Amino acid sequence: MPTKTPKVADMINSTDSKWDDTILPFQLDRSDIRGRVARLDGVLDRILAQHDYPPAIEALVAEAVLLTALIGQTIKLRWKLSLQIRGDGGPVRMIATDFYGPTKEGKPARIRAYAHYDADLLEGASPAFAQFGGGIFGILIDQGKGMTPYQGITPLAGISLSDCAETYFAQSEQLPTRFSLAFGQSQQPGGAKSWRAGGIMLQHMPKASPEFIEVLSDDGLLSAGDLLADDDEENWTRANILLDSVEELELVGPYVGMTNLLYRLYHEERPRVFDPMPAKFGCTCSLDRVERSLSAVSEDDITEMTTEAGIITADCQFCGAHYELDPADLGQPAGA
Repeated sequence: MPTKTPKVADMINSTDSKWDDTILPFQLDRSDIRGRVARLDGVLDRILAQHDYPPAIEALVAEAVLLTALIGQTIKLRWKLSLQIRGDGGPVRMIATDFYGPTKEGKPARIRAYAHYDADLLEGASPAFAQFGGGIFGILIDQGKGMTPYQGITPLAGISLSDCAETYFAQSEQLPTRFSLAFGQSQQPGGAKSWRAGGIMLQHMPKASPEFIEVLSDDGLLSAGDLLADDDEENWTRANILLDSVEELELVGPYVGMTNLLYRLYHEERPRVFDPMPAKFGCTCSLDRVERSLSAVSEDDITEMTTEAGIITADCQFCGAHYELDPADLGQPAGA
């Protein structure tokens, strides 16, 4: 028999659930809207602890990681979803994230991220998002060996990465989408500072065919309003107005549970939740992977990469792991 998904009201008094580092999918039964709630603390803390990023870069990485958790929850087991946000003309060159689907049902997803930027060009007074200049927002899905990866790309738009993600779903997937995110460092009495992040994602499943959608925006990019039929617009508008009432402390927790938050916002919309997905920091780098990647490098390049001590060094951009290799293990003579 199929498992019956509990309504939020059935879980409202639960006190033993731990919502940190968790993604909770839900739907609003009164309308054709589904979504996810995510809370990240240890995951985000671990990601940012790998690097000494300036505040603007920390904010961009935190936002990208939270978006990745909310978007990645829908991929299948063992698949990988990546965000790649590439800047053009600004000091922020790239923010990259990976979301690895659980290896088995009930197992945690793994998330990692890093930023590439020119520290000398960062403008402390400018908004973090503005420091991309122009650029692109891309989502890539790797379904595994033998499968062609999916890739979707849209221009950077709006004033935040959330705006870019909303534009991406409208433009590439024809899905009206809304994000509400909050993130930052917090400190409980007697404790150390740590990063916390929380967010809600809403999506309205469109009924209109993309061939008949009229683009209303000046830049030629679709928005949620371009995708909604008249009879759906009221539901979407109501859900967004309710989401506008959410407070940052409600999003990041830990004092308001996810189900309590959904019930507070959407009790009249008949919210229904599904199985939560735990998340943790996870990096796939290894000495073997580094050796395999370097095995395809030419002899001249290996020679140039070899230090005076006769070794090759490599650092993982995601987790900071440091590797030292002997050129001879790569089929190259040491000191060549």
